[in-house]
Amino acid sequence: MLEALNQPHSCSVLGNKPLLALELDCCVIPLRNNLKLIQTTDFFYPLIDDPYTMGRITCCNVLSDLYAMGVVDCDNLLLLLGIPREMTQDEREISTRLLIEGFKDCALEAGTYIRGGQTVLSPWLMVGGVATSVCNDLEYIMPDQAAVGDVLVLTKPLGTQVAVSVYYWMLEESPSWSGNLCNVITSDEVKSLFHTATLSMTHLNRPAARLMHKHHAHGCTDVTGFGLLGHANNLVQVQANNHLAFSIHTLPCFEGSSLISKTLNDRLKLLQGLSPETSGTV
Repeated sequence: MLEALNQPHSCSVLGNKPLLALELDCCVIPLRNNLKLIQTTDFFYPLIDDPYTMGRITCCNVLSDLYAMGVVDCDNLLLLLGIPREMTQDEREISTRLLIEGFKDCALEAGTYIRGGQTVLSPWLMVGGVATSVCNDLEYIMPDQAAVGDVLVLTKPLGTQVAVSVYYWMLEESPSWSGNLCNVITSDEVKSLFHTATLSMTHLNRPAARLMHKHHAHGCTDVTGFGLLGHANNLVQVQANNHLAFSIHTLPCFEGSSLISKTLNDRLKLLQGLSPETSGTV
């Protein structure tokens, strides 16, 4: 699908030169007066049952795409929300209010505001947003300048999908938990893993965007739905030096997540570097 879409007329371009491939984090749109509009759209399905915290996680997840471009300041945020038809009126009002509050509070922490969006009824709860920034050429970093000898750095541990899945398996006493996992990790350890992962997901990657400028980073991507390996593969394919390769030899994971993955024969693909992350590392 990406190959079909990634045509010159559908890319961000400056003259005849594409600015960014569709599989990466943002579109970079040339504006008048040598400015660029940098924009990202992201939505997904909630993974925890606390609406306020889920709102914060959603905002962090949306903004991470801008931060991966070295963009420190977001000029505008839109909130996208799909409300399940099967919810009662009270459920809709309570959950929506809390989710929006979490999203808004995180936006304020990031120094930006929600100035619109779209809410629809849908079969499932969906949350997301659109983040936009208008930048000059010194305020963003294109992700295609990696060089031999560069070091790959992660801002957060891996394993959010593992942490959340196992926590809810434990609460539901599902066969995935009671079959073997309960014999190798305690419920307190699972709760601690879930708490740590949740805190990580509600943490903005904005400091990383600042540090990219301070230390002259050559490129970045955020790690979300395709896992570390999937996003690294997308990143290496857009490098100006097409003979460059990335070498990933260590996976820094939340404590307990690798043990869980080994016990499950890596069902969630964390040890393969393919486990999806939510509001993950850049």
